[in-house]
Amino acid sequence: MNTDQWLITAILMLTLVLFVWGKYRHDIVAAIALGLCVLAGLVAADEAFVGFSHPAVITVAAVLVISDALRRSGVVDVIVQKILPYTKSPLSHILIMTTVVTVASAFMNNVGALALMLPVALATCSKHQRSPALILMPLAFGSILGGMTTAIGTPPNIIIAMMRAEASGESFSMFDFSPVGVAIAIMGVLFITLVGWRLIPAARLKSSSPDQLFAIDEYLTEVIVTADSSLVGKSVDEIDGLQDASIEIVGIAHRHGKTMSMRAGQLLNAGDILLLQADPSEVQPLLDKNELELITSADKKFSKLTQGELTLVEGVIKKGSVLEGRDVPFLRRRSGGSLALVGLAREGQHIRRLRRKQFKAGDILLLQGAVDDINERLSELGMIPLAERNINLGQPKKIAISLAIFTIAIALGMAKILPLAIVFCLAVIVYLLLDILPVRNLYDAIDWPVIILLSAMIPVGSALQSTGLTELLATQVLTLTQGMPVYLIIGLVLVVTMFLSDIINNAATAVIMAPLAYGIAMGLGVSADPFFMAVAVGASCAFLTPIGHQSNTLVLGPGGYAFGDYWRMGLPLEIMIVLLAVPLILLVWPL
Repeated sequence: MNTDQWLITAILMLTLVLFVWGKYRHDIVAAIALGLCVLAGLVAADEAFVGFSHPAVITVAAVLVISDALRRSGVVDVIVQKILPYTKSPLSHILIMTTVVTVASAFMNNVGALALMLPVALATCSKHQRSPALILMPLAFGSILGGMTTAIGTPPNIIIAMMRAEASGESFSMFDFSPVGVAIAIMGVLFITLVGWRLIPAARLKSSSPDQLFAIDEYLTEVIVTADSSLVGKSVDEIDGLQDASIEIVGIAHRHGKTMSMRAGQLLNAGDILLLQADPSEVQPLLDKNELELITSADKKFSKLTQGELTLVEGVIKKGSVLEGRDVPFLRRRSGGSLALVGLAREGQHIRRLRRKQFKAGDILLLQGAVDDINERLSELGMIPLAERNINLGQPKKIAISLAIFTIAIALGMAKILPLAIVFCLAVIVYLLLDILPVRNLYDAIDWPVIILLSAMIPVGSALQSTGLTELLATQVLTLTQGMPVYLIIGLVLVVTMFLSDIINNAATAVIMAPLAYGIAMGLGVSADPFFMAVAVGASCAFLTPIGHQSNTLVLGPGGYAFGDYWRMGLPLEIMIVLLAVPLILLVWPL
């Protein structure tokens, strides 16, 4: 290995370590990798930002905007309304909800499809007195399966299509992924419906009370003993109604003081802050009976900004949200003081003071704010509202027009009249002109961390090739696998890609693995298409952990899952995908 190859290897290993560590967001890690490549002379300074103009990046951004336009027009809501009557039995409930999100994910961003269906799934679980844990993991897995069926369903497919164009001069078309992807999706949905959900730990299926819409076991809430409270000078055991409610006092504190555990017979003083773990619906009666006062994160500015009607909304923090790694003061500043944090739920962890806790993806926050703009505030913060939502059918005329525009765009792309990046950008312009998508919301749906990640990793991926490291690694793989059948080598590429996708971002996985897969194919003297397809399938198979894919992270809190729950259903699903995908790939894309 020469100096450049050692340098790019070191940068790549550091990048993978930072991805797995998770301390820094994926886009920051990608930017660090790009910066190091420029400083090391592996990427020319004037080519550092070429990734922003790459067709894959433009296509990903346009698809996200189109997904938002379809959601706003009510297209998916119409489908949801039609299927709700068929969710009476647990099996039909899982099958219907998982199938809908799988189909929707084929034509819109899979995370967007899940975000749209998440409140509906929770509402139907409440209606049928079922634990959300029964539905939400199948829903997340279905969104991932649906994404691999078309060129626009997930960013890895878009990346693979564009890399194939760079390698052979012709991109994969819209439905080139479908013969393999659809078969895997059908198998996956059937497995999830008939077997997979049974592998979810029984404790999860029983732990969430059916009377609680969002299956949140406990919130941490703070209440203060007022000077007028009858509890002053009394013991904690004398709190009226505490024994009748599912409320646990986990600590006591003073303003700006340390949190302490409760001692037996401890007497209460005015100004004492009680830390409660409870369902929010049970806190208010306790306050009324004992003259306690609820404490939120609100400041004086909040009371001025929210003088109208207030509401409480529960929302889950998405992966990549601006709240990740932040605290309550940041939430207050970012919302302009218009949101107050009332409660925080995090499955599997004992939570202390609200003000001192850093937020994580998957956390569920109970927020108080003005009725007319709280959902918009949640969107700005990168959160998915979990409040029960009414189905909004939209205007029939707009539904038909939005579908027609989308269909025409796909047809133009399939006919190769214009590249997908161009036709989707044109579709966005038409949506704006027809007011299907408000101009003020044009960029709301774009996942900017993913855009930055792709834009930064594309030059890094090019450096892997320009330094000759990809060719060197491909040669080493061919040496180690000499004499092995090609189908086993394709299976190896698929499994390695799956492994990476479970621990790092799937788009980054595709950028790293696609050049290596191409190099292996060239070394074997066979078509690169089956190897590209193996990477596309593997990059979409993040079923073992809640951190491998945003869809898994989104359902972590609302479903009440623990980190180790995912592999129970995900591992057999990935094994089945490998056994089905390899022969299918070779059948559809012969060597």
